[in-house]
Amino acid sequence: MNKIIVYEHCWFQGLSREYTSDVSNLVAENFNDCVSSVKVIGNPWVAYEHCNYVGHLQVFEEGEYGTVDSNDVISSLQLVWEDLTDPQITLYEHPNYQGRQTVLRNETNLCYGSLNDVVSSHKVQRGAWILYEHADKTGHRMLARSSKDVPDYGHFHDKLSYVVPLKVSWDFD
Repeated sequence: MNKIIVYEHCWFQGLSREYTSDVSNLVAENFNDCVSSVKVIGNPWVAYEHCNYVGHLQVFEEGEYGTVDSNDVISSLQLVWEDLTDPQITLYEHPNYQGRQTVLRNETNLCYGSLNDVVSSHKVQRGAWILYEHADKTGHRMLARSSKDVPDYGHFHDKLSYVVPLKVSWDFD
């Protein structure tokens, strides 16, 4: 079973809510902008700063998070439903899948190669990935999913430095 339990305060204190499917608007759930800790069972979840899955994102893989990166700014939650067992993403130097390309199957620091800060589009063949602006996994983040290829990064153009596939949950219930 895939679920996320969100808590009002750090270290799993205060009010809590449990979800097993996407929540586009935590305002409607009376739990907007108050999440300070999280427990995830099963596949990863993505928490967004704004309703309808937009804004800054945080990814929570299976585990317990006594504090979250940005307390009290979560307004929507989305389950990562993709099969994460054999990830693969193709990164392209230019928009519309043009220019040099590289196929990745594992966590990669692009600073060690020729595509650091030049990637502008991608296609995900399998899995789901987090794309980071900086090599230390900070800065702007983008979620890359197998169901949504991105032909042009827009404001993220030529800024990608680190790529991480989301991990498989090993819960065999």
